[in-house]
Amino acid sequence: MKGLRWRYTRLPSQVEDTPSGEGGEEEEEEEEEEKEAAPDPALEDPMEPQLTEASQVLGASEMRQLSLYLPPSVTGHSWSLAFGTARDGFSLRSLYRQMEGHSGPVLLALKDQDGQGVSGGPPSPFQLQTARSSAFQMFGAFSSSAFQLSKGFYGTGETFLFSFSSQLKVFKWTGSNSFFVKGDVDSLMMGSGSGEFGLWLDGDLYHGESHPCATFNNEVLARREQFCIQELEAWVLS
Repeated sequence: MKGLRWRYTRLPSQVEDTPSGEGGEEEEEEEEEEKEAAPDPALEDPMEPQLTEASQVLGASEMRQLSLYLPPSVTGHSWSLAFGTARDGFSLRSLYRQMEGHSGPVLLALKDQDGQGVSGGPPSPFQLQTARSSAFQMFGAFSSSAFQLSKGFYGTGETFLFSFSSQLKVFKWTGSNSFFVKGDVDSLMMGSGSGEFGLWLDGDLYHGESHPCATFNNEVLARREQFCIQELEAWVLS
């Protein structure tokens, strides 16, 4: 059996019936092919996406981690900021307007205020400055389709929710239902089941909720089920 194993490993490099001088070249070619087939650890490292402008929510590390979970169809595409509360204000209607002309996909990223200012309207510039120095949670969703007003749910199984705490957690489609995204005048919903939403945002883009839902089998994305938004961004990935 030892002889058989020896002959098996030697077969690719045998030069019988090979013209003189060509065996070495073939061995070199095979070695080069093996090198090309071997995975390059450097190529497996996530690459930082190219942004049209700086993000106020996601850092370079978070963007690199998220890029590993995006569909191949958007890999290598630049990220264009379609909507940001720091630039466009706190308004779901404004978000829908900025989405017009885009078919998607979209990455939604936001920071919560960890329970600050639970009541009242959108934060003042002073409140935002104070919140930036406090603890916050980064989370959001990837939508296969641009956000829009709709009578029912839309999207595909590429949609997912995510959250950053000590590390990135991604909650993909479970296949149990197709409640991916639904846009009302007064709210934006992602994921549903048993009357709860994986991510729910109000018309002012200031109050939000997150609950475990059947669509994504997700955890609560923020530190609390009910939260206030510090900043929110919607990036078009196409």
